[in-house]
Amino acid sequence: MPASSWHLAKAPPDYYVPAFKIIFIIFSCRRSDTHLLHKTTYLFSLLCLVSFLPPPPVQFSPQFAAVVQLQCFHYASVRHIVPSRSPCGFRSSGMGASGLCWPALLLLVVVALALPPAAAGDHDFRRDFDVVWGQGNARFRDGGREVELSLDERTGARLQSKRRYLFGRFDLEIKLVPGESAGTITSFYICTGGARHDEVDFEFLGNASGEPYLLHTNIFSDGKGEREQQFALWFDPTAGFHTYSILWNPHNIILYIDGTPIRVFRNNAEHGVPFPASQPVHVFASIWDAEDWATQGGRVKTDWSKAPFVATYRRYNVTNACVWEEEEDEGEEGGHGGGGAARCSTAMAAVGGVRRREASWMAQKLDWWSWMTLSWVRMNYMVYDYCDDRRRFPSEFPPECVIPIGRS
Repeated sequence: MPASSWHLAKAPPDYYVPAFKIIFIIFSCRRSDTHLLHKTTYLFSLLCLVSFLPPPPVQFSPQFAAVVQLQCFHYASVRHIVPSRSPCGFRSSGMGASGLCWPALLLLVVVALALPPAAAGDHDFRRDFDVVWGQGNARFRDGGREVELSLDERTGARLQSKRRYLFGRFDLEIKLVPGESAGTITSFYICTGGARHDEVDFEFLGNASGEPYLLHTNIFSDGKGEREQQFALWFDPTAGFHTYSILWNPHNIILYIDGTPIRVFRNNAEHGVPFPASQPVHVFASIWDAEDWATQGGRVKTDWSKAPFVATYRRYNVTNACVWEEEEDEGEEGGHGGGGAARCSTAMAAVGGVRRREASWMAQKLDWWSWMTLSWVRMNYMVYDYCDDRRRFPSEFPPECVIPIGRS
């Protein structure tokens, strides 16, 4: 895939996706209406072909392309091309749709139309964060609802949340440095600190003017990192704001862009893979100089004549998280004391047939639709995966690499 893929036409809005999904399933279910199917076959076949091209002539969002590709496989199964089972419950042997098809479709319509957009929550960067580095390079706008972090030859800037959290969903909208950004890194991450720290990173590696950013992700658990995955983006992250999210619960860590899952790290502690589950984290946002490695392995250096480099953050949302309540101990360095407890917002949920209080995000995993989208992103936009790097791991890959990510 060419690195400049985000220069292609703008992707359809994400709210188109449920509608397209519904339309395609209707086409699949109404097999008896052969006239309708024949009239849509050519358009549908074209969509199938275009969605698989690397990259497509007309750029699709990952959700939309995953919809098309999923329904292509289903349509092929109905046409006796591949053995499969359709979403409506009928087999490829030529039988009509079962009675479960239309109730399932109705449920899909209701769910698709009922899903609201993510709320930004009540946020104020001045209230919720401390500027722990580069005081003069953090400028608060719009009453604290937006902050600009800048990098110059003197220093960068870093924000640290005043609160700590043990599990949560962390959302932040970012507009990256436009134009020349080689050597810079704009980041959003959660981290515990300490030698055996846990950390989850979004790091955007700057590039020369006209070239796209590279998204560098990494996950540390119990002080061990080196779990890098890198992605090209399907949009221009400097042209507007996009939402980057970290979902962290006892089951998995999932990274999202605009609601699209791009990476999952499962809790495989039972297989000897440490998983962050006991240390509370701060939330960080920063911009800094890393010209020794950020752009093309350090071959392209920072052009300080283009400074200051400015990234903008807004709509910080951490309403779905467990706040760590400190037990202060003046004898402990740093003021965090020797312990604390997590306070989580909860709701009644049925788990294993027993109703108990549990926040829905605490039990969230990737469903089949999210796995489809994740697979599409990995296939089309992942440019580096440590689990495929034989030069780094000539004899044996890390244990999490040999455990199928779709299996608990």
